[in-house]
Amino acid sequence: MICCRPSRRDLMRWSAIVASASLVPTLDGTSAHAMDNVQPVNLELVTVTETTAVLTWYTGVPGTDDGLGRMKPAPSDAEVVYGTHPSRLTSTAHGPSGTPYHYVELTDLEPGRTYYYKALSRGRAATPTFLAFGQAAGTPHGDVSAFTTPQPPPGRHLFSVALCNDLHLGETVAGLVGQLPWIEGIEQLPGHPPYPEVMAKALIEDARLRGARHLLAAGDITSEAAPADLRSAKNILDTFGTLGSDYLVARGNHDRAHSGEPYASCTPGEHQGNDCFKDAFSASGESYFTRNLNGLRVIGLDTYDKPGNGGDAGGLSPTQRAWFEAELKKDPDRPTLVFGHHPLFVENDPLAITGTRSLDAGQSLRILSAYNRAPGVFLHHAGHTHRNQRSVFPLAPRVVQQEIGAVKEYPGGFTLLRVHTGGYALNFYKTRSSEARAWSERSRQELAGQWPQLSLGNRPTDRNTVVTRDLSGLSALS
Repeated sequence: MICCRPSRRDLMRWSAIVASASLVPTLDGTSAHAMDNVQPVNLELVTVTETTAVLTWYTGVPGTDDGLGRMKPAPSDAEVVYGTHPSRLTSTAHGPSGTPYHYVELTDLEPGRTYYYKALSRGRAATPTFLAFGQAAGTPHGDVSAFTTPQPPPGRHLFSVALCNDLHLGETVAGLVGQLPWIEGIEQLPGHPPYPEVMAKALIEDARLRGARHLLAAGDITSEAAPADLRSAKNILDTFGTLGSDYLVARGNHDRAHSGEPYASCTPGEHQGNDCFKDAFSASGESYFTRNLNGLRVIGLDTYDKPGNGGDAGGLSPTQRAWFEAELKKDPDRPTLVFGHHPLFVENDPLAITGTRSLDAGQSLRILSAYNRAPGVFLHHAGHTHRNQRSVFPLAPRVVQQEIGAVKEYPGGFTLLRVHTGGYALNFYKTRSSEARAWSERSRQELAGQWPQLSLGNRPTDRNTVVTRDLSGLSALS
């Protein structure tokens, strides 16, 4: 669910995006029989590291409609041919066959090399997801696409942390915008598990398989902080490890204190209602905290530490603001990662004009000023916007703000932070269980199929980046 009501101006910008999407080239004059009832589409170059790349796409039956505006699914094979010259695609990788939801990972790539590729199902090339303001599948190069692997972060790898947000346990309809009647949500198919549970379980599995030793969940853990949903969320997160050491959780606006009978058994909230989230995830009694991960200071913010209905800008209480600034001031040079639900500011977002997509602007300016006085801060991880977006602001040019796509819907995944002695890498991964791939593809049809325009990330660096930074004071996890 996207909580906030867009303005008339926002809707006009949406109209422009939809109009531009209508210019996407289509395959014409090709019968379903000639295509053997398979058309590969929605190709995306999701992840690029120094030695790997992940590609996803979908195969459907041409000329059909599943009721959401996409082709009905058609199981097929998945093959990627690739190489270091556009006319010599001499290497091959495959994904699972017999599925419409394709996921292929290229491995053993060389750092700093440009690769050219085609993604194929039944020998037919997959067409990329159209982005009005970016490219989803790499750089077009004739009838192939290209990408360049980065150099790895300098120095020795120390540990990896999974960064995630917006699990929304308990939600049953995805893609609703401010309860506007003309925006249709998307539900899970009958007979399938609830999609927030599917995606959260896939998150845990993939984070572990990708080598994450810690997990940071930046808010909106639940749909509306119902005790049963909080228990379900904690049960799933507990399969990763122990709360407070292996994984850390911050509050989002959906996790705020609520009033009413379902919440009556929970501790009274500081600002309103009853605070079931604090009962479930804040054993210390505070919803903001600092932790030490092998020398890395991790600060978790509660960006809805205020009264409200969740549909306004985020904010920190005066007590939390004073604590946060004091925490930074007492050790300003210590390598520090901050995470919280609301971004400080948002860029390139047609919904930003509502003022509900970020923290209160005055507070954000104050935080950036504090970051500028604390040179050890290098990363601010945020959710709430359900998109991949990398931003650097002039007031704190050493700090990267990384917004990350939601766990619970397309693009459906998490970002892996790989910490080295001489820097770090951020790489977004879609979750890859069969149920997760199916729901991610189904939920891409949110907002009449235009959801990828806002959520995937227009630039490769919105999903994948390497930063040089002296982190030699940190130690490897034993």
